[in-house]
Amino acid sequence: MAKTNPFDFIQQVRSEAAKVTWPTRKETMITTAMVFVMVVLASVFFLIVDQAIGWGVRSVILGLGG
Repeated sequence: MAKTNPFDFIQQVRSEAAKVTWPTRKETMITTAMVFVMVVLASVFFLIVDQAIGWGVRSVILGLGG
């Protein structure tokens, strides 16, 4: 592998960084909102699943004990 001196390396890094397409403020806000929506939906889903599994386990345990 060829060694690159620090000056060339910094030039290459700046060149590559200039090629990056950064998201706009609007895109960032929309993406952030979508993440929050998905977190809420996942939370509600797992709450319902947890309650259903808990109900099932309790009914089996109480069914066996009674």
